[in-house]
This record gives sequence, C-alpha cells and structure tokens, in this order.
Amino acid sequence: MTRTLLVLLAFGLPVSAADWPHWRGPTRDGHSPESSGYSDGRWLADKPAWSTSVGRGASSPIVAGDRLYLVGWQGGNDIVRCLNAKDGAELWSVRYKCPQYGRHAVGDEGLYSGTTATPEFDSKTGRFYSLSCDGDLNCWDANAKGATVWKRNLYDDYRMPRRPRLTRAPQRDYGYTSSPMVHGDWLLVEVGGPTGTFVAFDKANGKEAWRSDLADEAGHTGGPAPMTIEGIPCVAVLTQRNLAVIRLDKGFEGKTLAKFEWITDFANTIAGPAVQGNHVLVTAAYNQNALVKLKVTSKGIEEVWRKKFPSKVCTPVIAHGSIYVAWQTVRCLDWETGELRWQGGTVSDPGSCIITADDRLIVYGKSGKLLLVESAKRSPKAYVELAKREDIFGSLAWPHVALADGRIVVRDRDGHVACFEMAK
Repeated sequence: MTRTLLVLLAFGLPVSAADWPHWRGPTRDGHSPESSGYSDGRWLADKPAWSTSVGRGASSPIVAGDRLYLVGWQGGNDIVRCLNAKDGAELWSVRYKCPQYGRHAVGDEGLYSGTTATPEFDSKTGRFYSLSCDGDLNCWDANAKGATVWKRNLYDDYRMPRRPRLTRAPQRDYGYTSSPMVHGDWLLVEVGGPTGTFVAFDKANGKEAWRSDLADEAGHTGGPAPMTIEGIPCVAVLTQRNLAVIRLDKGFEGKTLAKFEWITDFANTIAGPAVQGNHVLVTAAYNQNALVKLKVTSKGIEEVWRKKFPSKVCTPVIAHGSIYVAWQTVRCLDWETGELRWQGGTVSDPGSCIITADDRLIVYGKSGKLLLVESAKRSPKAYVELAKREDIFGSLAWPHVALADGRIVVRDRDGHVACFEMAK
C-alpha cells in the first residue's frame, strides 16, 4: 500500500486520482497518486487544452471531480468561479465586495493582490470554503451553483491587529493568507486574533466550536498541516512568532502540545510546515536563511538539524528519504542529514513542486515555467531535467501547481490560468 493511500485513509479522505481538493493536494503534502504522464520522451501537449482569466490573486486551483474552483479579485469584488476542468467553460460564478488588499495591509502591493489563501473542498458535503485577504470566510454549496451556506468576517469578529514589526526589516501585512482545513465536523482556520491564534468553526453553520490557547498573530503562510504525535491528532501551524503544534483530540481541543520560536523578517514564512511522522520542516530566507528539521514529542520540540538551503514560497515536499524545494533552483536534500544531494534548473522567487506516483517532480515557477524533473529515487546523484515549458504567462507564478485527472493546471498572480494535458 502506498504512502499516499495510507495518508488518505488515515485522515478519512476519499481515494480519487481525479481530485486535487486541498492546499497541496489530496494528502496536503504535495504528493499525487497520479503518474507524471511522461513516456518515450514526451510529456505535455504542444498547446494548452484551454486557458482563461479569473482575476488577480495568488490562490491556487483546486479540483473536485470534473470541476475546477478558483478565486480572483476584479473590479472591487472577489469572484469565486467553477469551471469545467475539461474545457475551462464557466459553469457558475458568485461575487462579493472585497478590497484588493486586507484592511491592515502594509507594503509590497506591487508583488501581490487579491485572495492568497487556497480554498478548501469538503467531498463529504460538496461544500467548499474560501478566505479573502480581508478576512471574508465563506462556505459555498458547490451543488447549488455556489449558493452561500454561511459567511463571517474574521477581522470584524476577532479583531486581529496589524502584524507587528518583530525584526529590523520593514513592517509587512498581507492580510489573511493561510488556507482553511476541514477536519471532521470542523473548519480549522488560522485567525490570529488576541483571543486565540487558531479557531475551529462548525463547518455546517460557521459557529465557533473552540479556539486555541495560543494567541499569536497569524503568520503569512500557505496553510496548516495535519500530524499525529504519540497517537494524538494535531495540526502544525506557523504563526508570526512560532511553529505551534495544536491538539485536536476530544477534551484537549486547541491546547498547545508544543511550540518552537520562529520569527522571520516581514513575518514571511510563506512556505508552510511540511510534516512526516513526528517531524516537521520549517523554512524561510531573510534573517533565518535556513531549512530546519524538528522532532516533535508530547514533551516539546527538538531541533534535529539546520541547513542553509531555504525556501521562500515553496513548501518542501518529502518523499522516499529526500526533501525537495523549488526556490531560485530545484534542490534535493537528504531527509536524515539535510545534506545537499543535487540541485539544478532555475525557478526564481516563485516556486512550487509536487511529486508524482512514478517518482517525478513537477516544478512550477518564474512567470509560468513548468519543469519535469527526475526524483532522487530515479536519479540519486544528479539533477535530471526531462522536459520544460517556459513563459506560459507574463507575471509571477505565486500560486502552486495542481495535478488532477491527467491535467496540470497553472495560474499566475494576474489571474491567467492554463490547463495542460499529457501528450498522447
């Protein structure tokens, strides 16, 4: 039984090769149960199967069945769109008033705009959840053309302040950036208000179920990661001040199991925590300039190693004893030691990668550059690039790549979207 299938079963997720329903895929770790599609020197069709524009934002695409969901900002509105994954045709859309930047936004407006948080799809109910930069948390019914089930605004309800300046670097605040996560009957959200960093909402009606005892400001990060520590279900969260491991078990909901101080310039740990077993990887450039492996137990967090191979945007992918990141270049590190196995290629500041069932990396970065690279399982000592597609778009490729049902979906920050099918 594959590792991906084991994780799917452990967290009650449906096993479907055709879905990419969460931040970082079906198991929230950058693993795909699908093949890369590479065969006899051929990878992707010469042209996109379809392309469209959905408005500004760095939110990544999600796929459920034959439908693709995206959020983009345009003309004073956030627009939630449902497209046919096969041809890109719009099936329905809904919109609501939303500013282009969060209400406490400071700095870097030329690099980003619109919604950053990736939506979350709940296959059990057919509902999905989106979070705007200005704190609009919405539950939509995908089976009723995006009808609103419930909504609330996190700034209004929890009074999250502007993120403080904690280092010598200039102050930054990008609003809400972290993807929500469904866990059982809850929707878990990094709120960051003074009364609790992490809040669980009843996913059916949006009412608060519990909040964490930790009350850090919310970080600028892609999303939380589920993990289990000594049989205790938990979630790993990167706040502005700490990596926090928060309990989800009955009677201890929201209690902090362990935390590790992690403060970055600009509050920028955009790459989320990457989990394997009871270990977590955290990474940032700037003042940290490191990738750090941490061991988590019920007694606390121990630093295992720290290496100067950071990532700015790409959350690390862990597979078969190796770690992969795509920032400036594509790097492969040894899981046990953190030593560099190989590096190569160029992706600039934007970057994301996923690993496929046939042990290949699909890498995305720059202004729309797709690479297919052999993993260390196939090429343990050298970077081997099998195929590439460059200059797909004209602006930064902050959103992460998605793979579903033999299709690769990519987006840039200006809202251009393209779908590539595997070559036949």
